[in-house]
Amino acid sequence: MTNTHRNTAIARAVAYLEEGGFAADLARRVALRTESDTGAPGPALDAYLVDEMTPWLGTLGFDCGIHPNPDPRGGPFLIARRVEDPALPTVLTYAHGDVVNGMAAHWKDGRTPWDLHADGERWYGRGTADNKGQHTVNLGALAQVIAARGGRLGYNVTLLMEMGEEAGSPGLAAFCEAQRAALRADLLVACDGPRMRAEAPTLFLGSRGAANFTLRLRSRDKPYHSGNWGGVLTNPAVVLAHAVASMVDRHGRIQVEGLRPAPLDARLRSVLQGLHMGGGPDDPVMDPAWGEPGLGPAEQLVGWNTLEVLAWGAGSAERPVNAIPPAAVVHCQLRFVVGTPADAIEQRLRAHLDAHGFAEVTLEMGMLCAATRLPLDNPWVDWTLNSMAQSCGRPATLMPNLAGSLPNDVFADLLGLPTLWIPHSYPACAQHAPDEHLLVPVVREGLALMAGLYWDLGEPHAPWHRAAAV
Repeated sequence: MTNTHRNTAIARAVAYLEEGGFAADLARRVALRTESDTGAPGPALDAYLVDEMTPWLGTLGFDCGIHPNPDPRGGPFLIARRVEDPALPTVLTYAHGDVVNGMAAHWKDGRTPWDLHADGERWYGRGTADNKGQHTVNLGALAQVIAARGGRLGYNVTLLMEMGEEAGSPGLAAFCEAQRAALRADLLVACDGPRMRAEAPTLFLGSRGAANFTLRLRSRDKPYHSGNWGGVLTNPAVVLAHAVASMVDRHGRIQVEGLRPAPLDARLRSVLQGLHMGGGPDDPVMDPAWGEPGLGPAEQLVGWNTLEVLAWGAGSAERPVNAIPPAAVVHCQLRFVVGTPADAIEQRLRAHLDAHGFAEVTLEMGMLCAATRLPLDNPWVDWTLNSMAQSCGRPATLMPNLAGSLPNDVFADLLGLPTLWIPHSYPACAQHAPDEHLLVPVVREGLALMAGLYWDLGEPHAPWHRAAAV
């Protein structure tokens, strides 16, 4: 088919926004209070799949099945399959319909998290950026391409939607392992996280891994007066301060050798040096003296490991008393890149603590997901960048991996797929905070990008067709 037909598909996708279809679909989805970080799955998680997504997808020819989570902490899963011919290649797309706590009391100017509120080019509501608005972009564009192609894409599509990503995706890996046959595909195309900048169409190929861990030390059962006993009783807060200081120095440089990545290779470093991080009106000012010496901001965020203290507890910070606390706790997080083995992190942390005299400090591991990155020379990378550039009229930005973390290891490692992520949000979207919002220009461009990509996947020049020819 010609570029004229491709352009028609893109125009239809943009009209979905301009004529109000996108806003209507997103408003219904935002209104469902699908908080998953409350500790127990609620009925809205099922309703999102049963009442909203299944009927909508059914109009596009998807066969939908809703499945319980093998982990009782997590919400249900949806597998929706649109099979034109089992012999055709299949694209798997992933999304999550759950959101974080609404934080309703903290939204400004009379806005609420459960109503879509338009204010100029900003559309507010919980889930607008993460992830309801983003998967509405992808699925809306797909719907318009199906219509523009006369109901036939030339490939199959499987959608996996989970309802527990904001709770750490409990059960996702086990579910995908059990559903390998239903999820068999040739490529993952998904959306989450932010673009590099609002004006920069972005492709990323994986994400940094994340390992949350907690250090604890209890020295006694109760506090004791700091004047009467100070100097002869171990202070667990002081011990933990030194334990953390042995792991990361005062400039944020990791001191645990087993958790420091290998030096960046030349091609990766070349790509990262072309990325410009931050600089937006709502972005924080970066600290040039923080982190690994000799690395620029993109190299630090995308190509290196970081160890952060998330929270610290000892005594009562709100109302301190003159007493030695009996116990202390510090919650930490390691973000890490490909090359750091996720299954060795606990052993390396424990070995470091023991070697530095902190054997009495307990180590508890929390959420863990592996780092992933599709190789930069994979044929899907340049092909996707070219498709995006053709649709938006300027080069797209390549991020080798997201600085944050996603459950991409399930798709890249467990299911063995090439993974392409095209986000439709931006860094200052207030994701996970009050006043979360989408930018309409990013939505408009995202619909065009995805319509072009879904169109191109059905053309003979797509890499899966070239591979079949070989």
